[in-house]
Amino acid sequence: MALIDNLNQIRYRIRAASERARRNPDAVRLVAVTKYAPLEDVRRLLELGAVADVGENRVQDAEKKKQALGPLADTVRWRLIGHLQTNKAKKAALVFGAVDSIDSEKVAAALDAALAGAQTKLPVMVQVKLTSRQTQSGVTPGELPALLEALKNHPRLDVEGLMGVAPDLEPVEDVRPSFRRLRELRDRHLPKGLLNMGMSRDFEVAVEEGADLVRIGAQIFSQPSPASLEAQA
Repeated sequence: MALIDNLNQIRYRIRAASERARRNPDAVRLVAVTKYAPLEDVRRLLELGAVADVGENRVQDAEKKKQALGPLADTVRWRLIGHLQTNKAKKAALVFGAVDSIDSEKVAAALDAALAGAQTKLPVMVQVKLTSRQTQSGVTPGELPALLEALKNHPRLDVEGLMGVAPDLEPVEDVRPSFRRLRELRDRHLPKGLLNMGMSRDFEVAVEEGADLVRIGAQIFSQPSPASLEAQA
């Protein structure tokens, strides 16, 4: 079965990258990104019990998938890895078990307010920009300390770590300085925090540089790239 074979191959590559960096492979968590995956493939993945975390870019997409999957959706933690608009914070607080893309105090405040009366804190991560691209979400490294300080004013949020998206460079080895930079920022400003970095094309480099979570979609589901999907639309 392709799905199982893909997962086995990814876990083998995570283990190999961990061993090269003299890290414990079991410390690296796989986040299955289901943004472009057919619902039945997501269902099969959850039935296998092969992952504990699922990543989605949009609140409404995750909500629809969870409704379609029924009780099976509750077997994993749903993580928001895309930009969150403040007007969707209330819905996001209901749909997701973690929000990895906090990029402003305004968003954090909206989430914190949405959690009024909740019995548990919502795990969140701060997204840091690793490129100069204007379209990429996240705070700059220089803005990070102020946002982390501001998050202390929102007690319903539990800051777990930092998330970053590396630039799309060739060869892939050229992304290493970006991951190293995020690790250095974590070490300086959030020493006990986790690092959520690395995607299908560069996750091995990310693991070597200290990633605790890697976000992989295409290589799990063997789906076409977003560009090719848009071309077919």
